[in-house]
Amino acid sequence: MTSPCAWLLAHHTSCTEAVGAVTGGLNVWLVARQSMWAWPLGVVNAVAYVAVFARAGLYADTALQVAYGWLSLVGWWRWGRGSASMAPANPLPVTRTPRAWWAPLAAATLALWVLLALGAAQLPGAALPVLDGLLVSVSLVAQWLMTRKRLENWWLWIAVDVVYIGLFANRQLPVTAALYALFLGLAIQGLRAWTRTLPPPSPAESS
Repeated sequence: MTSPCAWLLAHHTSCTEAVGAVTGGLNVWLVARQSMWAWPLGVVNAVAYVAVFARAGLYADTALQVAYGWLSLVGWWRWGRGSASMAPANPLPVTRTPRAWWAPLAAATLALWVLLALGAAQLPGAALPVLDGLLVSVSLVAQWLMTRKRLENWWLWIAVDVVYIGLFANRQLPVTAALYALFLGLAIQGLRAWTRTLPPPSPAESS
């Protein structure tokens, strides 16, 4: 009898990629619902995709998963800060990103993109280092904003997910490409759900 992992290998994927796909989908679904349980799943997802992306030669994305694991721990702490439970009585509210943040975030994204693209290009077997570096840079900013429940993180994820679908299909990672199509739908859903819970703007948020 063929094992599930052997069957997945015969269909150009792996158990590790399947675990990453399942935990990744659940992670984004739970984040859209502002559930604390999203973050421990995010850690598991990051560990699985470290192996998947390293094997595919997507080295910037491999480094991204390490950062995702760390940011998942940060998000777990920030969303539950001041509470010992997984359902805090006073959860972190959804807010908009202050306009003053965007210039520093854009500069950081550009600098990180250049560093990642140049670094990945020096590694044997690196695949599409310039595009990979750009996607990783924007993804890190989106994840950082997500840990702070800033609404605009979803707009960045929507843009990134569209490009990632084609990238992973090109790298013969069909399960991951399908996962990012799911991510795209969940990001749109998350944007709508978080917008509904957005409090009225304050002078501090609009400055």
